[in-house]
Amino acid sequence: MPTHTLPDADTLITQLAAAIKPTLTPNTVLVGMHTGGVWAAQQLHGLLDPAMPHGDLDISFYRDDFDRIGLHAELKPTRLPFEVEGRDILLVDDVLYTGRSVRAAMNALFDYGRPARIRLAVLVDRIGDRELPIMAEFVGATAKVPRHQHIHLIRGDAGQLSLKLVEVA
Repeated sequence: MPTHTLPDADTLITQLAAAIKPTLTPNTVLVGMHTGGVWAAQQLHGLLDPAMPHGDLDISFYRDDFDRIGLHAELKPTRLPFEVEGRDILLVDDVLYTGRSVRAAMNALFDYGRPARIRLAVLVDRIGDRELPIMAEFVGATAKVPRHQHIHLIRGDAGQLSLKLVEVA
């Protein structure tokens, strides 16, 4: 089995910030998807504009596999301390895989109002296994890994982020 090397998460966040910053407008808000997208968005927020409104989105109830896998044991609160209506949403996730989580996030956002637009930023675009026509405008890195592995964003005790390959049963 070949070993895949994943890029450094901090480097990817720095690269994403550099690509995103010139596109920001006064109407832009930052929204991280729980859990890894929230961690990435928190770091991006400091690099982009600490005054920019930002929030966190839990998509648990919007997933299309909810009836199959059930409710996640640890629900996270959605926190959107700004009007979604008419805003430019910069949605952040850690890994774009099938596209289903992003679809769920868009459905959740529309329950709060109609954004002017939604742009997606991801640390890693896992290519080759997309199930929905979803693509990120801002991508830190692309990776192709076997289906029996997932890419997870891990946060250490000191808050440092790293990417890890995990075997799936």
